[in-house]
Amino acid sequence: MQLVEAWKKVVLENYANFSGRARRSELWWYVLTNIIIFAVLNVLANITDLFSLVASLYWLAVLVPGIAVGVRRLHDIGKKGLWLLLAFIPIVGGLILIYWAVQDSHKGSNEWGVSPKYPNG
Repeated sequence: MQLVEAWKKVVLENYANFSGRARRSELWWYVLTNIIIFAVLNVLANITDLFSLVASLYWLAVLVPGIAVGVRRLHDIGKKGLWLLLAFIPIVGGLILIYWAVQDSHKGSNEWGVSPKYPNG
């Protein structure tokens, strides 16, 4: 999955889709795309305050799809989406979520559907 394709899949096709499963590549390409966009917007924000507003609006626009892809990624490894609340625990919660986010998909199907990576188990 490529950079722009992953962003379009998460933001445009699955904006608030909290069901199903998301592969590692979907999550990480989306994260990388947002890092690049925020870096560019921050550089531009140093030039004019207008881009500070644009960066804030962009952050608000991608908040829901970011949470949704995180939930779907947890589903892909067999965990409930509520585990995403670990992000509110300083340092440790984020490290646990990163560890889970780099885990391989569970083979076959689980209660959230068939694995997009291993559809035949």
